[in-house]
Amino acid sequence: MKKPHIFAGNPLDRGDQERRDEEWLEAQSRDPKNRFLPLRELDILLDRRSGIRLAWIDAGEVRRLKLSARPLFLGISDGVSHFAIDVSEQNGRARELVRDETRWFEEAREAAMALSPTEAGIVAQARMQVNWHARHRFCGVCGHETDIARGGQMRHCPSCESDHFPRTDPVVIMVVSRGDNCLLGQSRGRLSRLGWYSALAGFVDQAETIEEAVRREVREESGIKVGEVRYHSSQPWPFPSSLMIGCHAQALTTNIQRDEEEMADVRWWSRADVRLALAGEHPHLKLPGPIAIAHHLIKSWAETSTPD
Repeated sequence: MKKPHIFAGNPLDRGDQERRDEEWLEAQSRDPKNRFLPLRELDILLDRRSGIRLAWIDAGEVRRLKLSARPLFLGISDGVSHFAIDVSEQNGRARELVRDETRWFEEAREAAMALSPTEAGIVAQARMQVNWHARHRFCGVCGHETDIARGGQMRHCPSCESDHFPRTDPVVIMVVSRGDNCLLGQSRGRLSRLGWYSALAGFVDQAETIEEAVRREVREESGIKVGEVRYHSSQPWPFPSSLMIGCHAQALTTNIQRDEEEMADVRWWSRADVRLALAGEHPHLKLPGPIAIAHHLIKSWAETSTPD
């Protein structure tokens, strides 16, 4: 990849050693040089005064607004510690963060499209962490309320001493091709309503390799058997906590037997069709935009000069 996918450019040193020191974390949360990124209902605070950028606030503003949520440590850059802070339950105070038209809370996808790759990468980490902590306050072993530990890298149960860590769900996403054609589908729901086709995709199952997951998902969704699988690239996808593992795969068969419950349509498209669609000139085929790894997988295949 010449440049990282959107959400994949996070520059922060996540400070594995530093985050083990609770006293250090507490001191960092009070230090006026450090920065805090507010999120409200998982929307990101942006600032437009000098181009669209993340709207960081400092420890003084956290204290002034009496933001009581526990900051989540994201990492360090140039000696400055960066935190995310969830202000969802403090709407009155959160409104003060939107002082005028220069600051506003924006949905993460829209924010990422406007931000630099490095800031979009921070958005992914912040959104994933805030979402996980909001959804996992109680111990999955004994049900007791858990405490944030290691700056947000884990939650600890004081009752049964269990430790819980944020989850990342691996998803394979693949462009399957045979000769001068590739296999694209519409899952039931948003894609089919919008008329888009995309690469097939699915969650990696337990005790399954990436290659096995690609072959299984393609067979389940389309009935196509797959042989060789080649890794292309990956993308964090914070909706809510996936890692998209992009692959190219060689089809061994061509007869489609679509999973009618999951897929609205699956069909073969020619390289010429895909190239027209990427240029926005195809009358029927619409493809995902550059925010999605699917776009780059499809484009990579379409730009291949010779058939597979």
